[in-house]
Amino acid sequence: MFLTLTPKEILELSFWWNPKTVGKRIGVLCSMIGTTPVMATAPMPSCSMKIFVSDTTNEIVAENVKIGDKLTLAIAIDYQDIYGMKVTNCLVRDGLNWGEQPLINDDGCPVDEEIMGSFEYTQNLTRGVVAFHAHKFPYTSSVYYQCNVRLCLKEAGGCEDVPPDCDKNGRNFRLRKRRDTSDLIEDGALADVRRDDVRDLSIEVYSGLYVNDNEDEESEGEESEAKQSIIDEEFCISMRKFAIGVAIASLLLMLAVILLVACILQRRRRRKGASTTASSIYSGPYSNRAYSRD
Repeated sequence: MFLTLTPKEILELSFWWNPKTVGKRIGVLCSMIGTTPVMATAPMPSCSMKIFVSDTTNEIVAENVKIGDKLTLAIAIDYQDIYGMKVTNCLVRDGLNWGEQPLINDDGCPVDEEIMGSFEYTQNLTRGVVAFHAHKFPYTSSVYYQCNVRLCLKEAGGCEDVPPDCDKNGRNFRLRKRRDTSDLIEDGALADVRRDDVRDLSIEVYSGLYVNDNEDEESEGEESEAKQSIIDEEFCISMRKFAIGVAIASLLLMLAVILLVACILQRRRRRKGASTTASSIYSGPYSNRAYSRD
């Protein structure tokens, strides 16, 4: 077997020279060189994060929920045989950027099991899901979730720490074992290259929804019921019928006023005629002959 090395790689290999470990170091160097073309030619998969309503047959995207509703956060990359994924550094923010709460740490382990547990991955490591109950900040109903998705090479053993095996302190045992077995490349240029590759193969994904209080839901339900009862009791007519009704009512009102005025005038005339007849009896000259003098 022949190796074609650059002057920089020869210098690094000479610096690492040790009769006991030179074979191992050359093997590590060969493995790194062998995986470089795969990383260079493989297309970057797309990534998405969605929040679904749990306990449903179809995957219904959650938009407006209430506190305590069971939800499922799903993160997935395109199905292929080169890259796997590990979800890290998840957090939830309010819609005002006033506060945030970490959910998943840098090792991919949950920060608080009561808020959000560990991700469950598919066998090909292209999808991870976690079930949790809806939560919110006390001063706003909007919440936004953010996660970092780290891609790993399946063929190079880069996905050995997925899914994480977390202890009670939130540390990944598998990541620790991987570090122990890769002590040969912890320091030096190859470790820097590997860290740069991991950093470059990271994707941030976002998703959000609205979470309402139970009291708000109940009050809204009561208001809707009250509005519905009011609507049921209302009587609606068209504008044309309303205009015709107003015209008829106005005409009847005018006729009533005319009749009232006519009645008043007629009554006054009767009173005037009665007073004239009574006064004519005593208005003539006194003609009693018994008291008259010749």
